[in-house]
Amino acid sequence: MSPARGRSRTRSYDPAKTRAALTVQCAHVQAAVRALAPGQFARPTRLGDWTVRELVAHLSMTLGGVARNLARPAPPEQRVALLDWPSATAPHAAGIDADTRALSADDPDALLTRTAEQLAEVLPAAPADRLLATRFGAMRLDDYLVTRCVELVVHTDDLAAATGTEIPYDRQALAIATRFLADALAVKAPGGSVEVRVPPFAVVQCVEGPKHTRGTPPNVVETDPLTWLRLATGRIAWHEALDAAAVSASGERADIGGYLPVLR
Repeated sequence: MSPARGRSRTRSYDPAKTRAALTVQCAHVQAAVRALAPGQFARPTRLGDWTVRELVAHLSMTLGGVARNLARPAPPEQRVALLDWPSATAPHAAGIDADTRALSADDPDALLTRTAEQLAEVLPAAPADRLLATRFGAMRLDDYLVTRCVELVVHTDDLAAATGTEIPYDRQALAIATRFLADALAVKAPGGSVEVRVPPFAVVQCVEGPKHTRGTPPNVVETDPLTWLRLATGRIAWHEALDAAAVSASGERADIGGYLPVLR
């Protein structure tokens, strides 16, 4: 797979901060799942026909991949860069769905607890540059952990929406997810004619066309982190966010709906 293009260089993430964010956000989700009544696990989610039970199983599988992949031999070379990951996920949707449904037979709370314990056991000693044989291709551990953080934050929002539960967001975890998905847009729609702002975490330029050099750019999109996560992952449509005044867009090139979602 060719390296991702659209940014002059890939944003760097502090491995220690990523690990800490992943651990804290996992604990927030654990607490929320532990507080659910048995009947709530049968509630529908916005993820096709998955119920909350499948969603929790998927979270466990997503995080459990860290320990599973660390237990495998390291591949000889990296094949997937961090910003290649969004385009590498779709071909594996059927396998992810099948594995999720198989795991969903287990008790959700016990499953997530076991996964968190495994994560806590393997993370401290694992080198950031260790290569992992993931289902998406060979990745560096520090890159893979960023993707796990993105998944965890996005599915925290899914869980909150399905159960009506308020689940805290670790600030660093939310920042990582917001910045990553903003950078993914810049890769999908390279250019400098539109500035996308997601305060306080991210600003990227994207979309081909005249590039501004000073002052206020003529085409600006601005929204909050959670709305951006939902737009970037297809949880809400561009026109819906505009109609709800959850996003502002000014300038003739500011309609970025055709480039969304960047991750499914």
